[in-house]
Amino acid sequence: MADLPPIRDVIKRHGLAASKALGQNFLLDEQLLARIAALPGDLTGAKVLEVGPGPGGLTRALLKAGAQVTAIEMDRRCLPALAELGESFPEQLTVIEGDALKLDHGALMGGEPFHVLSNLPYNVGTALFVRWLSGENWPPQWQSLTLMFQREVAERIVASAGDDAYGRLAVLAQWRAEVALAMKVHRSAFTPPPKVMSAIVHLTPAPMPESVSARTLERLTEAAFGQRRKMLRQSLKGVPGALPALASLGIDETRRAETVSVAEFVAVARALNP
Repeated sequence: MADLPPIRDVIKRHGLAASKALGQNFLLDEQLLARIAALPGDLTGAKVLEVGPGPGGLTRALLKAGAQVTAIEMDRRCLPALAELGESFPEQLTVIEGDALKLDHGALMGGEPFHVLSNLPYNVGTALFVRWLSGENWPPQWQSLTLMFQREVAERIVASAGDDAYGRLAVLAQWRAEVALAMKVHRSAFTPPPKVMSAIVHLTPAPMPESVSARTLERLTEAAFGQRRKMLRQSLKGVPGALPALASLGIDETRRAETVSVAEFVAVARALNP
């Protein structure tokens, strides 16, 4: 591995001003990037998926950690910088030009287990996160998710029932995964600095509750939090069987969704299974 120039120099040499349209904010602090790459544990020889690598700041930290990285980048301005990085780490980096929302991540990773680490572009972060958490097949192909979000979104993911931030994202994340807010990142760490603070969440798959359909739970939480200020008897009346399920479980239908715990949502979804 040759000595690598500072990331700031790479950005300047390739004229990589961050694109607001693509939700880009670049991290330059190599010590911080190394700490992020260490969050999943030892990555020596591990397959890692990175979405939106930009000029390759986190990518180089992952490569230094020994990971086999597949990076999806839709901004072709960044491809020459990533190609240079790949030359410094032979056989470790594969760059895919494309839209991560339109690609089959499991196929890209050859059907093998992988970790996801990414400073997610703000404009697609939540959509990708929900996608990784969806589907009936569990455990998933991914072994961990280590993801940078706006701090407000990160707090929604780790919130508990009764918290102001608690909502559908928390339930979808927590019902079959272990979730932690791993690190807060000040806006000054980015170039250009975003208007909001950021934070990193770390998730690992947990056992999936028996006799629960992911689709049923998704439909249930979509209805409940779609009208979060209304009582459950109003927000869930359009979900067949939901109100009788609440009664059978002793869950007061005058409660609001933000007070219903993850375990209670799981219990209702189980009761709705045919």
